[in-house]
Amino acid sequence: MRQESFDFLNTYLNNAAPTGFEAPGQKLWLDYIKPYIDEYFVDTYGTVVGVINPEAKYKVVIEAHADEISWFVNYITAEGYIYVRRNGGSDAVIAPSKRVNIHTKNGPVKAVFGYPAIHVRKPEQDKAPTVETIFLDCGATNKQEVEELGIHVGCVITFDDELWVMNDKYYVGRALDNRIGGFMIAEVARLLKENKKKLPFGLYIVNAVQEEIGLRGAEMIAHRIKPDLAIITDVTHDTQSQGYEKKAHGDLHCGKGPVLTYGPAVQNNVLNMLIEVAEKNEIPFQRAAATRATGTDTDAFAYSSEGVASALISLPLKYMHTTVETVHKDDVDNIIKLYYEFLLQLEADHDFRYLK
Repeated sequence: MRQESFDFLNTYLNNAAPTGFEAPGQKLWLDYIKPYIDEYFVDTYGTVVGVINPEAKYKVVIEAHADEISWFVNYITAEGYIYVRRNGGSDAVIAPSKRVNIHTKNGPVKAVFGYPAIHVRKPEQDKAPTVETIFLDCGATNKQEVEELGIHVGCVITFDDELWVMNDKYYVGRALDNRIGGFMIAEVARLLKENKKKLPFGLYIVNAVQEEIGLRGAEMIAHRIKPDLAIITDVTHDTQSQGYEKKAHGDLHCGKGPVLTYGPAVQNNVLNMLIEVAEKNEIPFQRAAATRATGTDTDAFAYSSEGVASALISLPLKYMHTTVETVHKDDVDNIIKLYYEFLLQLEADHDFRYLK
């Protein structure tokens, strides 16, 4: 990866962009892709779309989601402790002893998820932390002090963790789900521009909001763009680390390539074209099966309007929804390459219908 790209990835991932509050991250992303697109637009809730060839009738979407899981301030005790509720699929089990930023109109306030010391607990009676039992300590001694810091019910909270590289092979940090996807589709736009590639269709590079609470941003923008084709990228579980049952979750590895998913929301002709491109360009890939839904923005695009030919390219990831989400460098590079080569071979007005 070139240094400028890594610098953007580092800045983009270290910035907080929780569900419903994605605007600062979206600005970083938009500033990065502006040199590589012809125009852009932003919808009411903050989804950002960069467009190449906006006049073209045939519309192709490549998409990721921009939001990260987080917490809300829910209750402040008289003693100045703060109780929370989830914003997305936040995990109470990992919270104790974590540092956080409480985002206020005056800027972030540092706090910690406190927890009773092991000395005063009875280990045999220990239970896993829950949303009802975890709490924040921001150094205040009463509710008034908390409020004087600008903290109130509804303030959003993110973990205070940053990107780092492990063993020169893995990117590790919070919010790789799925801002790493936004990074990858931005790199596709950069490569097209820098290599002077002209596409015979309109390309819509979509960084959608509010995926973590039900694919909401994708639902809205799919109806607005009305694309002919949509290729979505998100993360999926690496199933090699402890705690995964391969019979239930498949046999997927970080470092063995993008994961291509089979399922009702995935249009098989699009999927087969992705496989052909991967094989032709010697891009390693893995296969996965979904049930009724993929659980990603693919579902929102596939079933929008009259139906959109859609497919999913997933990035294998360890430790999803923790502060140490982990992905392999090679998989990131290969997803970018797969997108790039797929777009170069795609013809305008390609009809993906099964029967014609």
